[in-house]
Amino acid sequence: MPPTLPGPRALRQTAGAVGAVALLALGAAPAGAADPGPGLVLGRIGPIDGVKPGSEFTVPTSFTNTGTAALGKVWMSYSVTRGLSHTEVPSNCLRYEIGSFDEQPGSSDVICEFDQRVEPGVVYAPERPLTLKALDRALYDELRVTVDSADTGPGDGASEPVRGTGPAVKLVERPDDTPAAPGSARHDGWDAVDVKVTAKNTADFRVNGNRLKGRVGDTVPLVVKFTNAGPGWVLREIGAGATRVHITMPAGTSVAKADGFCKSMGSRTYDCGTSQAWINEGGGETYDFKLKIDKSVSGAKGSVALAGQPRPFDPDKSNDTADILLDVSGHGSTGGSGSTSSTGGSGSASTGGSGSASGSSSGSGTGTTGGSSTSGTSGSSSTGGDLASTGSGQVLPLTAAAAGAVVVGAGAVLVVRRRAARQR
Repeated sequence: MPPTLPGPRALRQTAGAVGAVALLALGAAPAGAADPGPGLVLGRIGPIDGVKPGSEFTVPTSFTNTGTAALGKVWMSYSVTRGLSHTEVPSNCLRYEIGSFDEQPGSSDVICEFDQRVEPGVVYAPERPLTLKALDRALYDELRVTVDSADTGPGDGASEPVRGTGPAVKLVERPDDTPAAPGSARHDGWDAVDVKVTAKNTADFRVNGNRLKGRVGDTVPLVVKFTNAGPGWVLREIGAGATRVHITMPAGTSVAKADGFCKSMGSRTYDCGTSQAWINEGGGETYDFKLKIDKSVSGAKGSVALAGQPRPFDPDKSNDTADILLDVSGHGSTGGSGSTSSTGGSGSASTGGSGSASGSSSGSGTGTTGGSSTSGTSGSSSTGGDLASTGSGQVLPLTAAAAGAVVVGAGAVLVVRRRAARQR
């Protein structure tokens, strides 16, 4: 499952590290460098498998203060992807909704404040474990649990917080649990654990074909769609793409313009990707091509087929392939040779999948299912590749600027600025 992007805590740590290097370059030691920070270590949480959509389940969590001093307050947060939902939220907790951004899916975050003394070497746990619900779309989801000695908040792009209405929860000691060893903390004052949650659910990936008509010499639009008919959404590893689609053009045609998500594999076949590593239920991709009919070939037809990673969640294989049929009026040849591809194919438009990709493009072109094909207009797109824009939104990536300017008696200045246009 994809890792959650670092929040303000990680950014603050990065800033502190760079600042310390800058101070050392000036011959000065950063304040408090010799003092060990507070140590927090979460207990192990194993994968959660086989939950049924619509059911609720608990997530027992515990942690140890492995530092040398007591803490006056701690915060615990629980972040879940869109197939899961929080149930009753205690009144000492705030809930935030965070839309998808960059290559990260959206999440629902609950942050609980525990205003009580936390002694070193003692295992603590919330007196009532967190309860989650698996939604109808649950399939491959992720829970991220964090314990922190500071209130870092949910990060940029979160909704306004909503305070829980359930009874407040407090921390209790767990004397029978073995505490984490002193000095075993991996981070300065915080720890996090990512938990995979797998539901007993399915998702039906399917493709459609098309039927084209035209005369020799015509250029006709070809529209191919990949759809996740659900009921589950599918979240893959970041960078892997949700699936791949192979499109083979009918004999006697050449590609006048290719879709921006697709690249030629030779032999009139194109390999097409997806805009994100996840596909929502009801979502998918649309691939737009323009084909030139070079000559009439009896019985010519192409094909569309799902490829890529295995799909154990998809029991219906009957709609994993489809035909592209071509009816040609007239005979002869235009003298064209082979299949050619434009380097700037029309952009692929998402049919419902959430998330955004870099750049922008607008897919176009209308395929026909019976009568003569109608021409379409094409939008701009990035060249080739399987992560071209879907036109779904603008994304401004994380930017960071750090400058250590030394003027008489001046120190290092670090500016970390993070901006992201997020969409749900």
